[in-house]
Amino acid sequence: MATSSRSLSALLKQATIEDHEEIIKACNAALKQSKGDQDAQQIKVIALLKLDRYDEALRVLEDGGNALGQRAKLERAYALYKVGDLAQAQEVANSIRDDKAARHVEAQASYRLEDFAVAAELYKNMVGSPGAADNEGNDIRINSGAVDAQLEWQRQGHLVHKKKPGREDLEAFETAYNAACGCVARGELGQAEILLQRAIDLCKTLDELSDEEKNAELLPIGVQQLNVLIRLGKHEQAEKLASGITLAEIPDLSTRQIAQNNKLPAARRPINPYLSHRLFHSVPSLPKFDKLFSFQAGTMKRNEFTLDLQASKFQGVADSTDKLLSTGPSPSLSTDVNCISVINVAAHARSQSGHLGKVGLKQVLPLLEKRPSDIGLILTIVQLYALTNNHGSAITLLESFFKRLEESTSPSDQDVRFAPGLVAVLTSLYTLQGRKSHIKEELAKAASYWRHKSKPSTALFRAAGLSLLESPDQQDLKIAGDIFDTLREHNPADRFAAAGQVAANAMLDYSRVEAEAEKLTPVNRLTAGIDVLALEEAGIPQIVSTASDAATRKRGLDEKAKPAKKRFRKSRLPKEHDQNKAPDPERWLPLRDRSTYRPKGKKGKQKAAALTQGGIVDKATEGLNMGGADGVVKPANVVGSSSKPKKKKGKK
Repeated sequence: MATSSRSLSALLKQATIEDHEEIIKACNAALKQSKGDQDAQQIKVIALLKLDRYDEALRVLEDGGNALGQRAKLERAYALYKVGDLAQAQEVANSIRDDKAARHVEAQASYRLEDFAVAAELYKNMVGSPGAADNEGNDIRINSGAVDAQLEWQRQGHLVHKKKPGREDLEAFETAYNAACGCVARGELGQAEILLQRAIDLCKTLDELSDEEKNAELLPIGVQQLNVLIRLGKHEQAEKLASGITLAEIPDLSTRQIAQNNKLPAARRPINPYLSHRLFHSVPSLPKFDKLFSFQAGTMKRNEFTLDLQASKFQGVADSTDKLLSTGPSPSLSTDVNCISVINVAAHARSQSGHLGKVGLKQVLPLLEKRPSDIGLILTIVQLYALTNNHGSAITLLESFFKRLEESTSPSDQDVRFAPGLVAVLTSLYTLQGRKSHIKEELAKAASYWRHKSKPSTALFRAAGLSLLESPDQQDLKIAGDIFDTLREHNPADRFAAAGQVAANAMLDYSRVEAEAEKLTPVNRLTAGIDVLALEEAGIPQIVSTASDAATRKRGLDEKAKPAKKRFRKSRLPKEHDQNKAPDPERWLPLRDRSTYRPKGKKGKQKAAALTQGGIVDKATEGLNMGGADGVVKPANVVGSSSKPKKKKGKK
């Protein structure tokens, strides 16, 4: 072993430190003399890693057996990370103790596995650790900023300690870009636009990078900037920027796919949907080591289905989304699952415009029988009901869904039942119909449920507390005080919760919150800039009801409908018409049915006497008028009792 090591050292002296091919040749020559030389094997693995030949490096490690694997754990973890075997790379790197390089590999593998909480903790522990290289602190800060941005996109912003970019973030284009991505994830698009422009300016002024390297760094920043400009509605700038992005110059296929996706909506002129569909699918499939993150892949999948709908591929989208929905749990609070459900509804409705209305409801309601617990489907139907001003049906649908969830014994169903978003939809519908008691009851139930959870919703607690503060009931005030106490426990610096805590306990036990009340801003200071006299002179503003509100408003019990004034057309009035004289109410009846009708002649009088059905009868003449006109009662003819036989007709 000593002889082979000396020969290997002599061979390495003949090669330069950057000539990795020569190093591999020297290692191969040493391995011919001694096949089990672990020094040569490890050096060969390092040289292969330098040449980006990761698969060959893994084969050398496998051929070296367990002994080489234990000796070169770091090299094996890095090779596994580069070939895309992230879980194995994370496991191997985690098994290496007291090695900062292993912590870097573990953090990178955790980042690609979307285990961002672990990655953030690893980078936090590496900051300021002893033995750090000169540029290591800057690299850790850059990678930590990327992890924070991913946490924001994954809706785990509570784990991010640094929300606002600092001065040090504006000194390098990488940190400025990561800070901009965090702003995009939080919806702070204006701040993101400024930070992206700062990153571009810093990158262009770097002397350490060549023009090709600068272009490679600027392309991803430009793709993100294009996304921000489109969302801000700056279509002219977006179209100009999109024309300058060449997809062939982007080396990463994942970035190229995102760039193609962002370029499609940048055009101000409408594009042929079939051409858009073709351009979207023109990017090659992504390799294993260059996959999109889950939130990116979900967005791309939804965009793909949207383009399919615009290309009238309704049945294909319906079948694909049905298959995806059948494999997942229901009900689900996942954004991806519920968005796929909405696309499935659009495919079954076969509508590209989205203006469904009552026609869409007829096509969508049968789906509810097949998927009664599909949240995306239920919310779509609620939206369609709202578009047709049928808020009562929307409330009934949500209440029946909540009732089924309350009857379930599954903890996940209870989380869905009191999900803040669904509770907000129901309370908004209650607000439209003025059901204040229902709003208070629903918010109180939701707050009571989430008080026992580790991650309560701050927005839900605030809404529930405000609603209960409006009640004069002491029990409601006590519940409101408990809600604000919970908010203070999670965030003692929450001034909103402090004010609510004082307001809830002021009428119950003021001594308990007297110290907190003194810390709040005095009322005189809050009202210092308000001119009371000007407000009194201005009066109370009246809310002008719109035409739709006036049409839907119900008439009160004391309101009586006023008869509309009739307007007569002169062409339809008789010549001798007098407006002051009341018209004959029997003018529409036939002459013989009017009370003023008098028949003429003997036959007419007899006929009129026979037709007086329902009239007033004089008892004195009641028996006289039962027979003929002479007042004599005549017996009715009986068949077969005639005294005179009938004559038979003879033949003519």
